Amino acid sequence: MEAHHIRISVSGTPAGAASARQRIAEEIRGWSAALGAELLEAAEVVASELITNAVRHAHEGPISADADLNDKALRIAVTDTSSDVPEVGLPDADAEDGRGLFLVAALADRHGYDPLPSGKRCWAEFDSSTPSGLATTHLPQQRS
Repeated sequence: MEAHHIRISVSGTPAGAASARQRIAEEIRGWSAALGAELLEAAEVVASELITNAVRHAHEGPISADADLNDKALRIAVTDTSSDVPEVGLPDADAEDGRGLFLVAALADRHGYDPLPSGKRCWAEFDSSTPSGLATTHLPQQRS
């Protein structure tokens, strides 16, 4: 598999976040159909959540979004200038937001953040070496 990389600047506005989400999704979809539809859809959701969180919580300074694909993994990372530590949690059922990192944790094979001298990098990885795309599904199954 050929290695790919994209890095884009994200303006700190909802319109900027929407544009960045769309660009990252289009780029990843163009890299390889061999990733599988399920992995591509999960990667789009994860990229969307990471970008949205950065725009929502990093109140000033530059934001960038990266995606890298190699033989082993698809990695999505968003860097911002906020030093706030992201926390995965399940919000109240009535809450209209707060599910982003829960979704990232549920969909990605690995996720985390790296503190940086001027902020942090939040990232998520998907194994790209499995033929079906996603190695496992992490979301709880609904019972009927």
